[in-house]
Amino acid sequence: MKTLHAKKENVKRRWLLLDATGRPLGRLASRVASILRGKHTPNYTPHVDAGDFVVVINAGKVLLTGKKLDSMMVRDYSGYPGGLKERSARLVLKTKPEELIRRAVRGMLPRGPLGYAMIRKLKVYGGAEHPHVAQNPQPVELEGKKK
Repeated sequence: MKTLHAKKENVKRRWLLLDATGRPLGRLASRVASILRGKHTPNYTPHVDAGDFVVVINAGKVLLTGKKLDSMMVRDYSGYPGGLKERSARLVLKTKPEELIRRAVRGMLPRGPLGYAMIRKLKVYGGAEHPHVAQNPQPVELEGKKK
């Protein structure tokens, strides 16, 4: 038998819709990262961007278990002395809930040009409305129960 490798030109991309309401952040992010990489398809190839587009809605209703709302810190460092900015996950969830999901998914993707191409296919929105209605995203149900 011959091993088939996916080629960038032959990949058929779909648009998938995930609802973050009541889902734990880490489990949601790992599922999204897997879809962006294309691991759910039979023609998965590690060095080819064969994943689908993912639209995540209701990012503000994502679940952080335990004391993570107050103990988890989102850090940005400018590279200069005194340039470290820290915000709690509670503050980020209240002001920019999309950023929390985007950072979690980005940490689960490969670094470099391939990972950057994958993260561009992720669209995250704080509410239930999104501008990708024309692409007709198919709803995907995550494993497990909502909390």
